Amino acid sequence: MLARLSIRDIVLIERLDIEFSRGLAVLTGETGAGKSILLDAFALALGGRGDATLVRHGAEQGQVTAVFDVPKGHPAAKILAENGLDDTGTEETCEMILRRVQLADGRTRAFINDQAISVQTLKAVGTALVEIHGQHDERALVDSTTHRQLLDAFAGLEKDTAALEALWDIRRTASSALDEHRAGMERAAREADYLRHASQELKTLAPKEGEETELAGRRTTMMQGEKIATDLREAQEAIGGSHSPVASLSAAVRRLERRAANAPALIEPAVKAIDSAINALEEADQHLHAALAATDFDPAELERIEERLFALRAASRKYSTPVDLLAALATQYADDVALIDAGAEQLKQLELAAAEADKRYAAAAAKLSAARVKSADKLNKAVNAELAPLKLERAKFMTQVESDAASPGPQGIDRVEFWVQTNPGTKPGPMMKVASGGELSRFLLALKVVLADRGSAPTLVFDEIDTGVGGAVADAIGSRLARLAGKVQVMAVTHAPQVAARAGQHLLISKDALDRGKRVATRVNALAADHRREEIARMLAGAEITAEARAAAERLLRAAS
Repeated sequence: MLARLSIRDIVLIERLDIEFSRGLAVLTGETGAGKSILLDAFALALGGRGDATLVRHGAEQGQVTAVFDVPKGHPAAKILAENGLDDTGTEETCEMILRRVQLADGRTRAFINDQAISVQTLKAVGTALVEIHGQHDERALVDSTTHRQLLDAFAGLEKDTAALEALWDIRRTASSALDEHRAGMERAAREADYLRHASQELKTLAPKEGEETELAGRRTTMMQGEKIATDLREAQEAIGGSHSPVASLSAAVRRLERRAANAPALIEPAVKAIDSAINALEEADQHLHAALAATDFDPAELERIEERLFALRAASRKYSTPVDLLAALATQYADDVALIDAGAEQLKQLELAAAEADKRYAAAAAKLSAARVKSADKLNKAVNAELAPLKLERAKFMTQVESDAASPGPQGIDRVEFWVQTNPGTKPGPMMKVASGGELSRFLLALKVVLADRGSAPTLVFDEIDTGVGGAVADAIGSRLARLAGKVQVMAVTHAPQVAARAGQHLLISKDALDRGKRVATRVNALAADHRREEIARMLAGAEITAEARAAAERLLRAAS
């Protein structure tokens, strides 16, 4: 339910804070007092279209905050969770604070629980929390796309519809698998001979990913090694061959060591340097041996590498595929050949699975359709029973259920739309097109009373649905609004004293002059008993409130209580 509404700098409203309670709340006031402004501000907080003209003159921005208390598990809480938003509250209820900032340059910002969100998310949450019904409102029950959901809610068929949606997904998945397999088989069959030849050729070639790079590197190493092998052998012969200086250097070191005792200071540095030279030559000899071993290769191996590279690159050109992708192409061709060979049996299995899924869906859809038709009769009777007191006794409400098994969908085979016939002998048609403004508002009220809290937002707003009706009809409207308020929170903007007398909370909207009449501001005051009687008397009598009007107002209040 809506717990609090705060408005700052919207049109004529400078600062307004309204606390709401459960049950029926009415908003009354003279024409032009600001009732429309209040609803426009509320709609802005629910994700309605923003407009720079909503910002009060002289202010940089306006702001509207609506605080709701909703039970855990409510669809609005699910929307928050899907968008990664947190809610606050107790284990049983959660608090949702919807806030919209309207800037004077036309831009708006949206928040839920002080977390910035998109206007689309705010609108989705707002739609789940509040329904606004008026004579010309096209968003609520007059939207035919919602009629099936409302019929399902009235009949308690939501679980059956959800189960049907699951069967629809299974059916769609099975059908997609069948279509994909059939298309693959048709494609493979058209290219059967080519596929078999290509698959066998690539299977024989057996390409491997990265093979070309590895072979090309090995080939380059072999060819470079052949060129430098001669120089390596000459260098190795000079250092470690028959002309190697290592033997003569070693003999010289031995002779110097025998003389070292006589002149150590002269000999030891020379011996140390010669030892280092011998070690360096021996290390160089080892490196040369290793290099020669690396350049040593079998010419036949080089020939095999070149032949392999030629075969791989020829296949790459033939199949217009990079060498590294030949292995994947071979797998694809092998799979296509296998599809040709084994596809017929798999196709049969997929056809059986798709047929079974379609059969299960069709049976469930037909059963759900029959339940909807049966429930539509019950809904018609319930709504029509509410019409006579609303002075629509000659009218008829009809729920049209058109079933077409050839046009299935996730929610079944039915198209549901609410129709009305306003007078005997006239042609019935869609409620929005056939009913006049006053009739439409009463049809909507009858529907909401019957549907009550089934398929309904927790807060309902009725904007002057009693316009143009007499006292008896207004009393009937008030009675039904009060009944409806026993299930959900109801707010009604009204000019009918009979409706106002039924309220549990009465809010008076007025315009006060400020700055010695230089400007005005809209105010909202909760009326106590005496003031409430005075307001209802004004609604009855007009500008001059008489004793008779006050007495009539008292009678209305006593009758309502």
